[in-house]
Amino acid sequence: MGIFQGLAGNLSELSKEDVEKSYGQYLLDTEEIKSGYKLIRDAIVITNHRVLIFDKQGATGKKMRADSIYLNSIFEVSCETAGAGIDDSELTISFIKSPYHRANNITVSEKKLEFPKKFDIIPLYQYFEAKAHENLKRLNG
Repeated sequence: MGIFQGLAGNLSELSKEDVEKSYGQYLLDTEEIKSGYKLIRDAIVITNHRVLIFDKQGATGKKMRADSIYLNSIFEVSCETAGAGIDDSELTISFIKSPYHRANNITVSEKKLEFPKKFDIIPLYQYFEAKAHENLKRLNG
């Protein structure tokens, strides 16, 4: 990944071995790594249960925040592919934050992920869209 891509806020794909080495200690016993992406210091790891987002903070990057988006809470996904100019590809995941997905007053949030224009986001979009479709059928069934 070039420094320009990193400064532009874009993610690049990591090998499963690199993801396991750097972030394996954050995985649950039943989790399997599907893919991982890195942005200068931050990272995103997709497992069979959740999306983990690692945000390194401070000048040294020793302080780190880890957030999870559980796959069973995703209800909407949108993607925007790169244009002819300097546009990047974007994937936006909307998810339920409240612990009870069928409550009357649920809390929702969204996370936007940016990828370099050369990166094919369609497989990720399809993966998350399939999860959203399953979740909507389960929640509304």
